[in-house]
Amino acid sequence: MSVSFNGFNENTATFKANEEIAGGTPVKMSESDTVAPCADGDKFCGFAIDCSGGYASVQLSGTVTAVYSGTAPEVGYASYVSDGTGVKTADSGREYLVLAVDEAKKTVTFIM
Repeated sequence: MSVSFNGFNENTATFKANEEIAGGTPVKMSESDTVAPCADGDKFCGFAIDCSGGYASVQLSGTVTAVYSGTAPEVGYASYVSDGTGVKTADSGREYLVLAVDEAKKTVTFIM
């Protein structure tokens, strides 16, 4: 048996997107029914999975693996905000349950 978090409580929705958003990018609501990439320090509502034709598929819950910047996170609960392309720890972000940290790849796996 092996550890796996794939598919746990995953929930996605399709939003309008005024610009192309790369998969794996944290996104925020920018106007009604529309998401945009997060800037450094923004709180995120989810992660873009795919974007084309003016629409973005966004994962809103479940397990996510994202690149992080700054100090390596620790497992347990931690607050995160976007760093513009991934996530970083913050004093005032939303709290998430950190399941795994890969310091070599600079990735963190957490439940949204």
